[in-house]
Amino acid sequence: MAMTATAGSKKDIQFVWEGKDKRGNVVRGKSLAANEAALRADLRRQGVAPTRVKTQRARPFSGGGKVKPEDIAVFSRQLATMMAAGIPMVQSLEIVGNGHEKPAMQKLVLDIKSTIEGGSTLHEALAKHPLQFDDLFVNLVEAGEQAGALETLLDKIATYKEKTEELKKKIKKALFYPTAVMVVAVLVMTILLIFVIPQFESLFKGFGAALPAFTQMVVNLSRFVQHRGWLILIAAGAAIYTFIYFKKRSRNMRRTLDRMLLHVPVIGPIMVKAAIARFARTLATMFAAGVPLVEAMQSVAGATGNIVYEEATLRMKDEVATGQRLQRAMENTGLFPNMVVQMVAVGEESGSLDQMSSKVADFYETEVDAAVDGMSSLLEPLIMVVLGVLVGGLVIAMYLPIFKMGSVVG
Repeated sequence: MAMTATAGSKKDIQFVWEGKDKRGNVVRGKSLAANEAALRADLRRQGVAPTRVKTQRARPFSGGGKVKPEDIAVFSRQLATMMAAGIPMVQSLEIVGNGHEKPAMQKLVLDIKSTIEGGSTLHEALAKHPLQFDDLFVNLVEAGEQAGALETLLDKIATYKEKTEELKKKIKKALFYPTAVMVVAVLVMTILLIFVIPQFESLFKGFGAALPAFTQMVVNLSRFVQHRGWLILIAAGAAIYTFIYFKKRSRNMRRTLDRMLLHVPVIGPIMVKAAIARFARTLATMFAAGVPLVEAMQSVAGATGNIVYEEATLRMKDEVATGQRLQRAMENTGLFPNMVVQMVAVGEESGSLDQMSSKVADFYETEVDAAVDGMSSLLEPLIMVVLGVLVGGLVIAMYLPIFKMGSVVG
């Protein structure tokens, strides 16, 4: 039987220990502590009589990579499982924290444990780490604590995080292909302009005749890239930096971009389905946790991932707060398909809004998956066409003088 514990010290000293629990079973584990005496005292408080304690150098907490959303989902699932098994929260955090392979995640969990040991509730401890636990996560945990069903809520949160992260990966996959087309096209064009076109230019000089306009344009572009290519790089870098800068700081710009993205062919429908899936999944999770609808809508708005849907959800929240039915508020936005509105109406009528919303989320997550696969199949030949046109255009431009000379000779 293995067991893991910690004395909660921030010193980088790790102990390997062995002892016996109250039933006389041999238990072993690794623990962090300020010194051996502190560790022995902590083990005795947990009902373990230590028989052997050995110092071992622990890995520093400063490394170990960044805590990812997937790590938070696994943490929620592990904590829910342990608490459902009757293990106290502090001991559950202890076991989860020391058992994690990633030092950054280990430090995070042990910090949460230390905060709780200081008298804070779990949601208060989580709120001190906003980069890893957003308002939605904290609010759900608080609802679980108030309802006395924390392990159930943690399990729902884990499912929610897993579903949303899976959806994000699908969206990234959908946006990857158009980006790949542009990157490959630019690389191929640059290689041809820098290394291939100059070889043809030296050949054309021996013709002693004017080059066709298209060929001359390509030659001039090649010269510019060779001698002034750094200007293009600077301009491109400045444009990308400016775009990212204002996108982060200008809500109007983000609103415009999100609205445009919803109407882009092929990609737009995927973004719409993804926003609806996030809306429904978050609503189902919040409502199942017992969070009042008006309060839940605030978290739902921030989870849609698109400002157009976020602002529409906030308008819906205001309408629901004045007594309007959610179904009618959704219809007023004009952003939700009739099927979604009708399922929400059924959920409101039957008192099963969380179940209906969950079904909507399942449906649209499947739709996103199918749409991404379909787009991938569509873009594969499109990539070949785009590259063919670009490369073929350069090749034709280089061979036009040869064709022209052949026709003159003929």
